[in-house]
Amino acid sequence: MLLHSNIIGAGTPFVILHGFLGMGDNWKTLGRQFSEQGFEVHLVDQRNHGRSFHDDNFSYEVLIEDLKYYCEKKNLEDIVLLGHSMGGKTAMLFATQYPEFVSKLVIADIAPRFYPVHHDAILEGLSTLDFNIIKSRGEADKVLSGYVTDVGTRQFLLKNLYWVEKGQLGLRINITVLKEEVGEIGEPLPSHANFNKDVLFLRGDRSEYIGVNDEAGIKNHFPNYKIATIANSGHWLHAENPKDFFEAVVEFVK
Repeated sequence: MLLHSNIIGAGTPFVILHGFLGMGDNWKTLGRQFSEQGFEVHLVDQRNHGRSFHDDNFSYEVLIEDLKYYCEKKNLEDIVLLGHSMGGKTAMLFATQYPEFVSKLVIADIAPRFYPVHHDAILEGLSTLDFNIIKSRGEADKVLSGYVTDVGTRQFLLKNLYWVEKGQLGLRINITVLKEEVGEIGEPLPSHANFNKDVLFLRGDRSEYIGVNDEAGIKNHFPNYKIATIANSGHWLHAENPKDFFEAVVEFVK
């Protein structure tokens, strides 16, 4: 099945992959800005996220096959590929398996290593949302606040709410499968995987996702890498400091 996407602009194909529990729409503002630089921007929803299909299979192996199928159907080649967090892991694996599709790779705040599961409270909170009882965004936020204290994180998660029909809310994400398969999110890149073209790793200065010890692992998989730090930002660096993020990406891809 074909992934859902929002395509903005015309020019060099530029595919953006969101993180876990996100969607392509999270990147709309930056996507529009990239399109103004001469890119055809594809804001893709990965499976079990956004408006893309739901499926019981969920791993980076199937996510990269979804992306390959998408590129083939849309006749995309020599793409700029940008991925954040889970999307960054998908992008890394895709580039190492199908380098012929990718001209340049941008990875936002994730390294190729293993990460332990740390989304338990979030997934628990989302699972407890009972839309037979909850009839507004505010009510959903109230329930979720018992599990997720950070307001910004809750706002991000609540973007998954939508009206299934009049008076009936639902979640766009496939919460059942994502909760079951959450261990897949932290899986490392296979040890033999490498990609020899240019790669930019961007990290938030307040984030711990890419540390000093990660550089050796990055170099091992991506010999032509650069790491840049985005000031005043944590893991959601593109949302917290979009100006510096945008400038760093454009400088690299141009």
